[in-house]
Amino acid sequence: MVAFTVLVALVGLERVAELVVSTRNARWSMERGGVEHGLGHFPFMVVLHTALLVGALAEAWIRQPQVPSLLAWSMLALVIASQALRWWCIATLGRRWNTRVIVVPGMPPVRSGPYRLLRHPNYVAVVVEGVALPLVHAAWITALVFTVLNAALLVVRIRVEDAALATLPTEEPAGA
Repeated sequence: MVAFTVLVALVGLERVAELVVSTRNARWSMERGGVEHGLGHFPFMVVLHTALLVGALAEAWIRQPQVPSLLAWSMLALVIASQALRWWCIATLGRRWNTRVIVVPGMPPVRSGPYRLLRHPNYVAVVVEGVALPLVHAAWITALVFTVLNAALLVVRIRVEDAALATLPTEEPAGA
């Protein structure tokens, strides 16, 4: 239980680091004429992602499930892989990455790094983490509830993001 609590706390600290990067990058985008889209779903996303961490801990401490080693270690590997993918996305997008949907007019969508392989690789990381993190300690209820609610959120979020990206040019402007 202590190791799982430390793991969830570390993921929580990682989220704080993301928010610092996101705030800095959002400010950068807005200073360059960035336009924010999809404000309505953002508060739900914040609550849902916070609930994942709180729910996983609460379920593990309350239920005290027996956790097969194979489950714990395989899910931990997926958590680590999802973090690696998330930070690959952040590094690839650079100043353009943030937790909101902000596009800077005139800047084409990024098509390098994981974005050359998938249209929304960060959401793959979110889905994997949403299942794997709770299951490190057999918190299957949290994994299930998060997955269902996150699927509904992603339908909205991806529509908003795709519409925002559709307003951008498809190629890098000359001289950029």
